[in-house]
Amino acid sequence: MMKDTIIKLDNVWKIYQMGEVKVEALRGLSLEIRKGEFVAIMGPSGSGKSTAVNMIGCLDVPTKGHIYLDQHDISKLSESDLAQIRGRKIGFIFQQFNLLNTLTALENVALPMLFQNTDREKRLETAKKLLEMVELGDRMQHKPNELSGGQQQRVAIARSLSNNPEVVLADEPTGNLDSKTGEIVIRFLEKLNKEGKTIIMVSHDANVARHAQRIEHLKDGRVVKRG
Repeated sequence: MMKDTIIKLDNVWKIYQMGEVKVEALRGLSLEIRKGEFVAIMGPSGSGKSTAVNMIGCLDVPTKGHIYLDQHDISKLSESDLAQIRGRKIGFIFQQFNLLNTLTALENVALPMLFQNTDREKRLETAKKLLEMVELGDRMQHKPNELSGGQQQRVAIARSLSNNPEVVLADEPTGNLDSKTGEIVIRFLEKLNKEGKTIIMVSHDANVARHAQRIEHLKDGRVVKRG
């Protein structure tokens, strides 16, 4: 493993037991991502993209195989240990935004810092800076239902950066947006990558994926093509 590798999946299998049936979502997936890369993961429905995201994002553990984050094998960690790693090292952007409707934009962005025991003043100061970075300085006190889809996704980008993670994992980040708004979101991801963040983006859209430096094509739970 090269020393600048930040995430490595080594022959990872994920098998779900659905009643009498075994479903092999990942079948020997191997993938290596270096610090500062912008990688897109593509594949048809059922190819294992979502399961791969869960593995890369420390949301789940493999049935067999190994996952390394910063050279450490995290394959057998407990859920509480995984949660701590997730909170510190990985920022998430989801297709559905996943904002809390009862909180303002500022409070949504500050929330992940609460779980890392950051004091309140620092949380609010950081959240303000991040919202200004995504050009929503004038929308801090608005709740999600008072924002457009594109604005909500920009709040989600700001939230993903709140603990200054090494990796930003974007799962279909433009999936619920029109093409023009999607371009704005992609430009923010490119900007973050230029500033040194490792970006891993899942997309079914080739026009979106082409913004990445490298594309990994998945089919039947494994990489079938690299581009």
